Amino acid sequence: MATLQIERLSVRLPAGADRPHAVHELSLSIEPGRTLCIVGESGSGKSVMATAVMGLLAKGLHPDQGQILLAGESLLDASPRRLRDLRGKAMGMVFQEPMTALNPVMTCGDQIDELLRAHTDWPRPQREEEIRRVLSRVHIQEPERIMRSHPHQLSGGQRQRVVIAMAVILKPALLICDEPTTALDVTTQKEILALIAELQREQGSAVLFITHDMGVVADIADEVLVMHQGVCVESGPRDEVLFRPQAAYTRMLLDAVPSMTPPPPRPEPEGEARLKALDVGKTYQRRDWMGRSHDTVALQHASLSLKGGETVGIVGESGSGKSTLARCLIRLIDPTVGTIHWGTTEVAQCSESQLRPLRHRVQVVFQDPNRSLNPRRTVGQAMVEGAMNFGATASQAQTLAEALIQQVRLPVESLGRYPSQFSGGQRQRIAIARALACKPEVLVADEAVSALDVSVQAQILDLLRDIQRELGLGLLFITHDLRVAAQLCDRVIVMQHGRIVEQGPTSSVYAQPQQAYTQHLLACAPQGLAQRRASPSTP
Repeated sequence: MATLQIERLSVRLPAGADRPHAVHELSLSIEPGRTLCIVGESGSGKSVMATAVMGLLAKGLHPDQGQILLAGESLLDASPRRLRDLRGKAMGMVFQEPMTALNPVMTCGDQIDELLRAHTDWPRPQREEEIRRVLSRVHIQEPERIMRSHPHQLSGGQRQRVVIAMAVILKPALLICDEPTTALDVTTQKEILALIAELQREQGSAVLFITHDMGVVADIADEVLVMHQGVCVESGPRDEVLFRPQAAYTRMLLDAVPSMTPPPPRPEPEGEARLKALDVGKTYQRRDWMGRSHDTVALQHASLSLKGGETVGIVGESGSGKSTLARCLIRLIDPTVGTIHWGTTEVAQCSESQLRPLRHRVQVVFQDPNRSLNPRRTVGQAMVEGAMNFGATASQAQTLAEALIQQVRLPVESLGRYPSQFSGGQRQRIAIARALACKPEVLVADEAVSALDVSVQAQILDLLRDIQRELGLGLLFITHDLRVAAQLCDRVIVMQHGRIVEQGPTSSVYAQPQQAYTQHLLACAPQGLAQRRASPSTP
């Protein structure tokens, strides 16, 4: 018997939505011990389908057709109490963002214990022993410390392991993973994927894995189902779907995945560096309750140079110092040592009042435009504000905003709308346009495409290339996605533990990495689609 079977499921959207159903007549089946990957762009209905299985549909959404059977039991006919009994015990879910799935005011041990208290009658010592055991099973070092820690005290990979521990501790027959590796670096991603596969083998669970990363699909899937606007457009065994796709939409998703092979190098740009750093370091100091000093070295001896028209990538694992270096370079944090030049101006020791008139030279695009755009201000107001802060009149700023919004391929009418009225990819375009409104010489993109679908990601990368070509910008691109860095960057800097361990032309570093750490990073990147790219018979 199939662990999970969905038959012609339809989930209706509220009145006024752009289509009648979030999911329309979807059917699938997962056998014990098998992995079914659901792929598609944002808005395709992947997560709606998963939350329908868990009985966690958002308010306003409701199934109006079909069946969901868990080991033969109808979930759509189950009472709320029965669904609560099944969650955790018969089906577990690993969410995309562990910080939103975990309670920030409870320790991780108490959160797992809460689940055990709800579903077992075990005494406290037995529950604590089981928590230690499951944390060890998900390869967490120092489980006792993790049990006493709050979520904010852990790294992203540790938090995701805690969420997985909660999902598997009661050995559910069905494990649903909703984009569990999207924001993780390649080494942590590989560890999490290996962990899920290991737990699946041990427990015989069926895994429903939701992702937009076709490289991950190639590495872990048994079967693949492709969704578009709530409808299944293609499904079948992994190799059939990935290497012999029948649907044009599937081929588009596969073609949008960046290759790990860098393109031929571009000629080195001429002129002076727009951004230059020499021996930059950052040390955080704190004192304990006894007044003793404790230093944390986050960055040391970091040097780089960036010219106009050049793209330099900074790659490395979480905690490697990428964002610390970027924030020092743009003076969002003060470096402890070293020199930083914006053009010919040394800014490492400048006060904020001295920096303010210079800030238009270096602008930044952050990972999450939801957090960097004010939800109470229209897009036009956000863009006009930046230009006027650096001397433009209201009419000049408005004219510039109209030109820039079209340059990022959005209609002029977008200026009168609010950020919430746009998709994730459109909001990132708006964030880029707002940065350009200040007429920068250098644009710093900090994980600017890591959370986007591969198709939207490809559009944003094309946009950045076009803008750089038109404006001659220097582009500093911070990313954990080695495939993106391969296609976009002229030179790449590899960081580990706050140090630059290797740097050079992207084609050289990727073809012949000199450092063991760089070799390890490249080996961890998903490789499953290499066969498709190499095969001339692929449609």
